[in-house]
Amino acid sequence: MAVDGVGSTGSSNPSISGSRAGIADNFDTFLQLLTAQLKNQNPLDPLDTNAFTQQLVQFSSVEQQLKTNDFLSALVQANTNSVQTNAVAYIGKTVAADGVRSELVNGKAVWNFSLEDAATATVTIKDKDGNVVYTEKGNLQAGQGQFTWNGKTSTGGKAPDGSYTISMTGINAEGKTVPISTQFTGVVTGVDFTGSEPVLLIGSTRVNLSTVKAITATPPAQPPDDTETPDTEGA
Repeated sequence: MAVDGVGSTGSSNPSISGSRAGIADNFDTFLQLLTAQLKNQNPLDPLDTNAFTQQLVQFSSVEQQLKTNDFLSALVQANTNSVQTNAVAYIGKTVAADGVRSELVNGKAVWNFSLEDAATATVTIKDKDGNVVYTEKGNLQAGQGQFTWNGKTSTGGKAPDGSYTISMTGINAEGKTVPISTQFTGVVTGVDFTGSEPVLLIGSTRVNLSTVKAITATPPAQPPDDTETPDTEGA
């Protein structure tokens, strides 16, 4: 988790700074040459004032453009620092994002779901190796709901904490397939800044910051209840 650079203000672009130094040196040289020409010009054939005035304007325009580039670089760096600072604030919060993968922590994994029509749904949960560890069938009403799995497998065992995926398929009263979209929830444990966009770390799951749909405070941890059976809220 590369958090050290969050508070850094950054420096201006080295290439731009080098260009500014170069144009400044060239401008000084130009003024020296111009002064020497003015001192030694032929009174009967004076220098064309329009020519060197135009050159002065060109030098000034280039210098202003370099300053503008410096300001833009500073704004981009400030925006990057702001995004990184905001991402760090997600640590310890519970977030919801589109996807099928969730973390079983302390005997609990949660997915949000939504469907447009009432349906009989089949829920299948697989471990990180793709093995089916739990299945359940139930009736769901149209709208949004939440599926909570307490880690019990279909064979009555207890699944270890870790990353699991869910798939939900629905059939309505007319026998037609009803699409069911899922979102996973989890507690953010870290942030990765190595890419172009901050990535939230939820156990072994990586979530792009832009895909987060909701943020809530994380409730206090409670010991798992082995007597509780998995339920599908909204059924």
